[in-house]
Amino acid sequence: MSGRIYVGIGGWTYEPWRGHFYPEKLSQKKELGYASQQLSSIEINGTYYSLFKPPSWTKWRDETPDGFVFSVKGSRYISNRRELAAGAEGIANFVNQGLSVLKDKLGPINWQLMGTKKFGAEDI
Repeated sequence: MSGRIYVGIGGWTYEPWRGHFYPEKLSQKKELGYASQQLSSIEINGTYYSLFKPPSWTKWRDETPDGFVFSVKGSRYISNRRELAAGAEGIANFVNQGLSVLKDKLGPINWQLMGTKKFGAEDI
C-alpha cells in the first residue's frame, strides 16, 4: 500500500499558541501561513458553524504552500439532524459554498456526529 500521511491540527487561530507555537509578534492574519509551513494539513473547523464565501476559500488556498491540504469539518446543520437522510439541501449548500476553490488543497471532509446519534434505516 502506498499513500501520503498528513500531520495537522484542527484550526489555526488559538490565542494560547501565540508566543509558543507562533512566534512573538506574528500578526493573527499570518498564522495560517506560518502554521501551514510547519504542518501538512489543517482542519477548517469554522465550517462546522457557518458557511464561508469563495473569497475566504481563495485566501486560504493562496496562503498555503504546494502539497498542503485542508480537511474541512462538515456543517453541524447537516450532521446534527434528527434524520441525516433529510439533509440534501444542507449538503448542497455546504458543498457549493466554495470548497472547489481549494482545488488540489481540498482533502477529506470530516463529519462530527452527535455522541447520542443512533443510526437507523431512515439514515441511509
